[in-house]
Amino acid sequence: QVQLVESGGGSVQPGGSLRLSCAASGLNLEEYTVGWFRQAPGKEREAVSCISSSDGRTYYADSVKGRFTISRDNVKNTMYLQMNNLKSEDTAVYYCATGDRATVMLMYTYDVWGQGTQVTVSL
Repeated sequence: QVQLVESGGGSVQPGGSLRLSCAASGLNLEEYTVGWFRQAPGKEREAVSCISSSDGRTYYADSVKGRFTISRDNVKNTMYLQMNNLKSEDTAVYYCATGDRATVMLMYTYDVWGQGTQVTVSL
């Protein structure tokens, strides 16, 4: 059974850091394009970052460039999202995702999703 499990969310003050993890089972993450997405209250889910399976290139939403870093540990079959200099507008539920047809930042192409982890940035 294919499963993605996120962890690492929590509450942090503006300017703080968090590292999200996404552990995979039932599939080898190295073989797939993988991504992080988020959904803030009252807003649509949006793409945050991804790693292409074809060339390992990373992609970021403009709002997180220079602050977030996506990575993958092929031995642990886990992907990460290091989030630095967090802002209140980063508050959201964060999801990791992948899929056979996953295509970088195109959310609709991902069909395997984790359950999400809450990130709250506030004073």
